[in-house]
Amino acid sequence: MRRTLIKSATIISMDDAIGDLRIGDVLVEDNRIVEVRPNIDLGSGTAETEIVDGTRRIVIPGLINAHMHTWQTALRGFAANWTLLEYFSRMHAGLATVFRPEDIYIATLVGALNQINQGTTTLVDWCHNNPTPDHTDAAVRGLIESGIRAAFFHGSPKLEPKPGEPHFSEIPHPRREVERLLAGPLADRDGLVTLGLAILGPHYSTLDVAMHDFRLARGAGLIASMHQGGGPAKTPGGWEKLVEAGLVGPNVNIVHGNDLPDDLLTRLVDLGVSFSVTPENEMIQGHGFPITGRLLQRGVRPTIGIDLESVLAGDLFSAARIALSMQRALDNAETRKSHGTIPATTTIPVREALRWITLEGARMLGRDGQIGSLTPGKLADLVIIDASDLNLVPVHDPVATVVMQTSLANIEAVMIGGVWKKWNGRLLADGLETKKELLARSGRRLVQDIERQGRAA
Repeated sequence: MRRTLIKSATIISMDDAIGDLRIGDVLVEDNRIVEVRPNIDLGSGTAETEIVDGTRRIVIPGLINAHMHTWQTALRGFAANWTLLEYFSRMHAGLATVFRPEDIYIATLVGALNQINQGTTTLVDWCHNNPTPDHTDAAVRGLIESGIRAAFFHGSPKLEPKPGEPHFSEIPHPRREVERLLAGPLADRDGLVTLGLAILGPHYSTLDVAMHDFRLARGAGLIASMHQGGGPAKTPGGWEKLVEAGLVGPNVNIVHGNDLPDDLLTRLVDLGVSFSVTPENEMIQGHGFPITGRLLQRGVRPTIGIDLESVLAGDLFSAARIALSMQRALDNAETRKSHGTIPATTTIPVREALRWITLEGARMLGRDGQIGSLTPGKLADLVIIDASDLNLVPVHDPVATVVMQTSLANIEAVMIGGVWKKWNGRLLADGLETKKELLARSGRRLVQDIERQGRAA
């Protein structure tokens, strides 16, 4: 049995029954949390236990990144000045077409390692540039090799059709590929890397394709995640038809959703649909304001994702801060408009933002009984923050410190399933310099290849 005891730390459990402990301990045995309380005494068993001094440290649940296209890691910053329309034409109809399986592999591997380094223990990898099974397998291999807990959401390319070919909106999600993955590398529904579907949804597909894809996901017992927004819907009224067919429920995840009308949003919330907001990218590329507040008004919380490292940084703390700050700004502006004064108190406490990137992410994945909080019996996914760092001292409110002030520089250690993936500020991954060079080479070649195509045209 492998056992770790974190002693005398400030603990933010995100478990209402446990609460926050100013000085507390966390005991991990093998891959699970066993106890969370003050003064855990192992007696004679201490000699066989790794003891971690948590003094001046904050322990939180591992973060859950609810939406990221990790295949774009080698293009970091390349799309920073693009609107959504430019992104569609220059990424999906352009750069995506020159990706080889090895490009998908190194982007996914390094992107996932970067997430671990920044405190993310579960990544929803929304992979929609896999024109062949080899591309898909390369992405899965990158996730597995990184050691991150991941939900691999299998998607499909968004290429412009050649003469005589159907538009991507008319192509059903490949059932055979889903069955292959479930019979092969992603067969274990409780494994470190599991399967979900990144489908087109009614906004980007014909009604027949949407019906097929929703039925495929439900029949396979998988989450069906889809983008919603970005121009006119391919199937106006599609959501209503899917609801009438009984295909919309808790296994459905909507990403963005900025343009959903109020009545439809309410109906989807009532059916148990989850929502993933990517606040910074939505505002940068022109999706519209994040729907954080609209969800909260309906009694549900968002999950938070990064979306695109080709546009912005992969830091989930920053994404949560932006979601919180943006909605506070909207709420404040509404109060000033309606009452002519500054609000008497803030509308959203900082703990809410931490919940969006922990418990709510777990709930969206249907794994809130396994991850998302420091609860005995759950998988031991946790992060240790060095609260003695210059930018964090003094700590008056640990939750505020975590949400509003913590950065990559403060992430001292990361544990996934009882195994340290980062320790003493250093990512525990072999050959990082080689991996970074492979990523850089991939990025250079992708850009050169698409530029060469442009010149040839």
